[in-house]
Amino acid sequence: MFIKITESGGRRYAKLAEAYRDEKGVSRQRIIANLGRVDALHSSDNALGKGLKRLCFGDTDPPESAAAITEFNPALSVGATWLLHSLWKQLGFSNVFRPCLSSAHPGFDAEALLKVMVFNRLCDPESKLGILRWMESTLVPGVPISAVTHQRLLRTMDTLGAARDALDERLAAQIKPLIDKDLSVVFYDLTTLRAEGHSAEEDDLRYRGLSKEGGFRRQCLLGVVQTAEGLPIYHEVFTGNTAETKTLLPTFKKVIARYQVKRLILVADRGLLSLDNLDELLETRLDDGSPLEFILAVAGRRYGEFQDTLKAFHERDCLPAKKEVVGEIGWQDQRLVIAHDPDLAGEATATRDRKVAALEALAAELATKLDAQDEGVKHRGRKLSEGGAMARFYNAVMDARLSKVVKLDLSSELFTYDIDNASLEKERMLDGKLLLITNVQDLDAKEVVSRYKALADIERGFRVLKNELEIVPMYHRLPDRIRSHALICFVALIMHRVLRMRLKDKKSPMSPERALEVAGRIQYHNVTLGDGSKVKGLSRLDDRQMDLFAAIEIPKPTENEVVDRL
Repeated sequence: MFIKITESGGRRYAKLAEAYRDEKGVSRQRIIANLGRVDALHSSDNALGKGLKRLCFGDTDPPESAAAITEFNPALSVGATWLLHSLWKQLGFSNVFRPCLSSAHPGFDAEALLKVMVFNRLCDPESKLGILRWMESTLVPGVPISAVTHQRLLRTMDTLGAARDALDERLAAQIKPLIDKDLSVVFYDLTTLRAEGHSAEEDDLRYRGLSKEGGFRRQCLLGVVQTAEGLPIYHEVFTGNTAETKTLLPTFKKVIARYQVKRLILVADRGLLSLDNLDELLETRLDDGSPLEFILAVAGRRYGEFQDTLKAFHERDCLPAKKEVVGEIGWQDQRLVIAHDPDLAGEATATRDRKVAALEALAAELATKLDAQDEGVKHRGRKLSEGGAMARFYNAVMDARLSKVVKLDLSSELFTYDIDNASLEKERMLDGKLLLITNVQDLDAKEVVSRYKALADIERGFRVLKNELEIVPMYHRLPDRIRSHALICFVALIMHRVLRMRLKDKKSPMSPERALEVAGRIQYHNVTLGDGSKVKGLSRLDDRQMDLFAAIEIPKPTENEVVDRL
């Protein structure tokens, strides 16, 4: 619709018009209402107002309520935070954090601010300043927006950092009932956390190191231990330049001490195995004197040490295999479990052969150019020397990671190379193989491989930390605040995994992220009517939201409970 001005008898008139298309599709206009003379619109008689009144109510007076203004305050999202608030209570996290936080901050509810930071990580990760903006459109049960300030958030983090050992103990005690005390298979892995900033602090955790995202970065290391069911039970922050192998034993000694399980099987990735680690692991004992059992993957760089050991198994079982085969042999009084995938082996062999062929083609090109130069043929650009050809070919070999196969004599005055066919055959023998070292005696080889492959779940946990919870990049510089940031994200990861476990148990197709999105559509409304009275309430829950709360065994939000917690 639009206002159309027309002229008649020297006067201008305002009309409310609309555009439409007739039966033939031609654009036309029609008048909806005459609003009066333009020169009278600003008069006290208010011809425009009367015209609009005639349009809405005809010749009768408007009802009394229409004259009053109804105000709709901005709606607040409450469904996702209600879900997390209820889960927080069911997990007993108030018993973990309230005793430490309330005594340190009697002037405000620090546990409520911790909940805000954890819930924000799960719903819409923001910086600590960004949380204030998030709270403008979100209702966290029991937490008025006036109680959330930037300084209080940082003070809460400082207390978390100072009391981290006591909080770790209380958190372990709270989740201990969820762990099987008779047989606990636990997974351990490390990831790197990118840190921003250039300042230096005393006892700084941020050091430059080799990042799992590639390159050397300023970073910290985060180690996480989780159960076979996917429940995180322990985390530790290390300095960014710590060797991965140095983190394994200290971490598991703490896990053994805190959870006091009767049996513990450690499953760790290939970057965490060293001969020194292996000797120490064999000497580690639980409280009752029983040994620590482990399943460790052999690092690819050390596969060469097993070539002679694997030769007979490879020729007997792997060469004729059409599908994955699993077997084991003895190695230094331990079990060496081998899984061979012929499809992966074929892909790896083909990739290597293509690289070797490309290197041979490059070598032929360089040799041809050198021979042509010797015969007096000139080429554009700088003249190629024997040393230059050798350097270029050497860099190509190193980039292809084939120095064991393609041999160069760097001391030679002439450009020459050789393909080590014996090394090439040994590399092909190792293609498609997974090597695991274990001292577990009551699991067969296939069960050992299955346990190790479940380690991929902890990798998914790291992806949740980095993508959904956005633990990185970190802008904190103080060590205690970095550890507090990691603790907040770790608690959020526990809640994420518990939510995932409940959805999985009920065979729900929803992911935790989708569940929070569906719940987040439940809004709290506050409306002021024309007579000054206020109406408050929740948007109606649809069938999908009702099914969600039933599946995760959390009571659906009700108007009275939400309003009472404002």
